[in-house]
Amino acid sequence: MCGPPPKDWAKRRRYMVRDSIHATVEQFANAPGGQILASARGAIQRSLKYYLALFTLGFVCGFPLSSDLISWLTDKDRLPAGVDIIVLSPVEFLFLQIRVASYLGLAFVCAMVVAQVTLYGVNHAAVKRRLQEMEIELPKPGPRLVLALSASLLLMAIGALYAWYGLIPLLLEYLTTDAQQANLSTKWSLSNYAGFIVNLLCASAIGFQAPLVTTILLRSGAITRQQMAASRRIIWFGAFVVGAFMSPPDPLSLFLVAMPIILLFEAALAVDGLR
Repeated sequence: MCGPPPKDWAKRRRYMVRDSIHATVEQFANAPGGQILASARGAIQRSLKYYLALFTLGFVCGFPLSSDLISWLTDKDRLPAGVDIIVLSPVEFLFLQIRVASYLGLAFVCAMVVAQVTLYGVNHAAVKRRLQEMEIELPKPGPRLVLALSASLLLMAIGALYAWYGLIPLLLEYLTTDAQQANLSTKWSLSNYAGFIVNLLCASAIGFQAPLVTTILLRSGAITRQQMAASRRIIWFGAFVVGAFMSPPDPLSLFLVAMPIILLFEAALAVDGLR
């Protein structure tokens, strides 16, 4: 019998696989993407105590205010006729207060992360090299960046106003009437009602960023207008996926959440075509 015994071949294969994995990991670590991940991990570790402090600050500030916010949301004047808000467990109200306070703490942390990425991330050598490879030009700090941030906040506010004054009252009235016509009692859980409001507000605030994201992608050179137009079906499908996840499971809610995203995307694409 020629060659080493079968058990030696098994050992050799294990060594080869292990060496191959090590080589792949080392190659990725030396690549721009690996360097970016390593730097991001180090930045998170160094800033962890600040994240925890900001989250705690937001939680401490938000918890006392959450009671007033919940009372304001459940005011009779804001509910459809015949609807009552009920608490299904002794701790439901407390858990909702904790959720509201946690959301505020997470908002503080996210604001710090965005500031870190804006101030330090774009100046990282690996990030610059990766952007050059992809031929992407980010806006430099200055009037354009301020304009982009202002536009983002404005679009977020418009989306929230659309949800609060248009989308939410319409859907609440529609869903209440539908249930009452089926001779069902319209008593809603406090947590489910608050979650319904928050989901629609977040979906609209995020969805209304569509024209800004489209414009930035086109102006930075990350994607051409022809490529964007060719991906129209995928973008439309993505808008309906967002609507499905962030809205109640009925066709009207899905349509009212997804259509503004699609219309704003198409408007941004049309405006870019006029240049």
